[in-house]
Amino acid sequence: MNKIKSFNQLSEQERSQIEVLLKSGKSKAEIAVLLGRHISTIYREINRNTPKRGRGAKVYVASNAQLKTQNRHKQKPKAIRFTDSVKADVYKQIKEDKLSPELIAGSAKQSNCFSVSHETIYKWIWQCKHGNKQKDRKYKQLCKHLKHYGRRRKRKNSHDNRGCIQQRISIEKRPKIVNERKRIGDKEMDIVLGKNRKPGLLMLHDRKARMTWLEKIESKSADYIEKKINKMIRRCKHKVTSITTDNDLAFANHHKLDVKVYFTHPYSSFEKGSVENRIGVLRRFFPKQTDFSLVTKEDVRTVEQKLNNRPMKKFNFQTPLQQYFKFAFIT
Repeated sequence: MNKIKSFNQLSEQERSQIEVLLKSGKSKAEIAVLLGRHISTIYREINRNTPKRGRGAKVYVASNAQLKTQNRHKQKPKAIRFTDSVKADVYKQIKEDKLSPELIAGSAKQSNCFSVSHETIYKWIWQCKHGNKQKDRKYKQLCKHLKHYGRRRKRKNSHDNRGCIQQRISIEKRPKIVNERKRIGDKEMDIVLGKNRKPGLLMLHDRKARMTWLEKIESKSADYIEKKINKMIRRCKHKVTSITTDNDLAFANHHKLDVKVYFTHPYSSFEKGSVENRIGVLRRFFPKQTDFSLVTKEDVRTVEQKLNNRPMKKFNFQTPLQQYFKFAFIT
């Protein structure tokens, strides 16, 4: 006697066996034993897929039974996971919080919230862009809020036309422990420009916790930037051990700070890749050509909070703020 199989759909091969066994005169109970299926499964299969009238009435045909089953599966209502309310929530997180589909799906999974995969979100975004369904028209431009939408590559310039910074310390002399990202306090710094290349923001970024501090600036003079850097260091509320930045003359007063400042090689932004990456996220809130004269300090603080409460895949979808409080006061 064959062992009864755990529940799963009858295969096309099993339906062919049923047809043959019925033609050989086997009863439904015998067929169930031979196939290792429950007798009710066989009864249900034969009754559901045997025509009651017309040509071939009361004759079970495996190919017809398979076709009927496939059509029923296509027509039966499906459980919809990506509901209108979920779409509206995803829309808000992409447009207002500037989160990527991967971060949305990952953080929802970590929080045990009901959501969908990032592949499903991307598929929906592109369907909205290329389709014209009435219900999706309000999401048609959502693709423009994705981080890499419309990105263009820049040409490189190997010649450094900028002036020299006195007492400049090269990144080559930076301690190895900074490269290891094992401690809070090793920072990267950069200036974010706005419309007509006017100064807009000064960003300080922690290499370990990925915590970000922003200050609105109105000038790139060395004395002015020095005061802003000291203000940001005081805001950190922990010991700042090093700062890595580029060769902008705005940082010419680096030697007056109470912290070692290391400079990257000319046109080597990858040597301070963490702050460059964060500027890429910042640009989703303040795009290039933003007129920072119209941006208030409150606007800057709001965006700073959004950056520090933004889940990161690197931290298993925890936020930089969570990481900061985890490590900031460990000496």
